[in-house]
Parts: sequence; C-alpha cells; structure tokens
Amino acid sequence: MDKPFSTGFLIFPGFPMACLTSMIEPLRAANEISGVTAFDWHLVAETMGRVEASARVAFEPERTLEACGDLDLIVLLSAPTAEFMRPGSAGRLRALERHGTSVGAVSGGVFPLVRAGLGQGRALAVHWCYKAAFDAEFPDHESSDQVMELSGPIVTAAGAAAAFDLSLHMIEKRLGKGIATEVACWFQHPVMRSEGVTQVVPALSSDGAGDALSPLVERAVAILARNLSEPIRVGDLADRLGITPRHLERSFKQSTGMNPSHYYRKLRMDAARQMVRYTNDRLADVAASVGYNSAPTFARHYQSAFGVSPREDRNRINLFRVTGNLPVPSV
Repeated sequence: MDKPFSTGFLIFPGFPMACLTSMIEPLRAANEISGVTAFDWHLVAETMGRVEASARVAFEPERTLEACGDLDLIVLLSAPTAEFMRPGSAGRLRALERHGTSVGAVSGGVFPLVRAGLGQGRALAVHWCYKAAFDAEFPDHESSDQVMELSGPIVTAAGAAAAFDLSLHMIEKRLGKGIATEVACWFQHPVMRSEGVTQVVPALSSDGAGDALSPLVERAVAILARNLSEPIRVGDLADRLGITPRHLERSFKQSTGMNPSHYYRKLRMDAARQMVRYTNDRLADVAASVGYNSAPTFARHYQSAFGVSPREDRNRINLFRVTGNLPVPSV
C-alpha cells in the first residue's frame, strides 16, 4: 500500500470534541482490522497553544497550518462563531486547496470554511440547527440538508454521527466495503449512511404528542418553513393543502400537541435564535427575517420562548468569544 492517507484536524477554540473522536476512532479501527497503516491523523491549529473543546477538554496541536503541505485532507472543526485569528490563515487554507489538499468541515466548521473563501458553487452539508444562521450569513452559498456532501475537493458532514459516516466513506474508498462494514460493526453503527441521506430533524411537539409528523402535517410544515420572513395565515395554508382550517388545526394537534399558529411561531423563534447567536445581523434585521415588523413584539415572543431577550442571548455568546467562560452550543 502507498503511504497512509493523512488527515489534519484544524481545531478552533470551542470545537465539538465528539466530531473529532467520531472521525479518528473509525480510522484507528480500520488500521487495526486491516493490519496496515492506511490512515494517519494530526491535530492542527493556527498556533501551537492548547485548544480547549466545548467540553472543556484541552488538546495540544501537533502543527500549524503552515506545516500542512503534506496532508491529503484538512477538516475544520469548530463552533459556528469561529473566526481565524491570524490574517494569513484563510489564505493559507485556500493555497493548500489549490495545490491538491482536500478541505472538509464538520458541523459548525462549515462557517469558517466559507469565511475562508472556500466552497463557492458547491452544496455544503449544514446541520439543521445552524441552517437559518448559515443562510442568513451566506445567502449565495447552497446549504444542503443532506447528512454528507462529498463535492470533489470539498467534503462536509452535518454533525458528529455524520462525521463517523464520513470516515466510513473514506475507509470504504481506500480499503473496501468489507473493512468499512467491519469497522461499523465494531462500533455498533448498524447503517452505513452515504450521500443522498437527508438529516433527521426533530419534530416540535408539546408533552404527549408523538415524535413523527403525519404526511399532511409534514407537508404543512415544509410550506411554513419556506415562509418565515413573510408569514402565511392558517386559512391560506389550509387552502394550499386543499383542506379546511378545522381539519388543519385537528391534524396539528394530533401530530404536535400544538395548533398551527403556535407551531409556526416556534419555527420562527428557533430560526431567529440561530441568527441572534451565530450572526452579527442587527436584531431588527433578525426580527424582519422571521416576519416581525415590530421589534417589541419580536422581543416579547423571544423572551417567552427562551427565557432571555434577544440582546441578552447574544451578549451571552459574545461573552464566550471574549472571555471563554461560557459554552457556545455546538454539535
């Protein structure tokens, strides 16, 4: 066999540790099962100082971006708020990609990947809990709801479990399906997901409602999700579905425990929270993007949904960026 396929994991402060281990462990197991060193891996950072994950575990990088010319793949691991600290880092990453190094991102790592000027014109897998923030910051980029997107030299995975599948894909490509299947079985990973698999998104529901949406409600939710900035009335939604408003209300209650209006507000508030936390958009613009012309009404609904005002929520995240004493939600 040729030299090992070498992967560098570019870690940012607050990166999700599960994404790192979900990629490394299958590669390690593949080496053991196959009896050859088919893969090796390295921790990379912008500087050589310790990098603390979101779980408060510190990691020591082995090299900086300047010493990554020999790598086959660099995978960015970060929270969505991550920024490059050194002026030349984004340019160095682009140069590596131009000279043949594949670049990937898992979970929030897709944000600094795009901020570095990579991924233009390609579908990028974006975790559902970051999609609204991603679309707001990068309206010209295609956010995919797939578990993985393997677009030539750019690869993306939407979360830690998807990162495991990405490693299985790498193993299958290099060592064959038999080794990849055995690795999956080692970790009791029953299904090897490939491209074309859509992310599972939890249904919003109140106590006592089921987890699965009925086909009718699923269609209704898809329409609501496409109309966050210009809210659609319940009566108009029922007309588009060819049913009565009463039938729609009853179906939502059975599937979610909520009426359509409350479900719709929850969808809009969840999208707003992503933008409050993970973008620098003005709060008035965030309100407008989820259909609120009145800032006080938006703030009141936000407070009711999350127990904090939009400004307080943003200040919590900004405090983490400055002092590192609060965790940024990451997956």
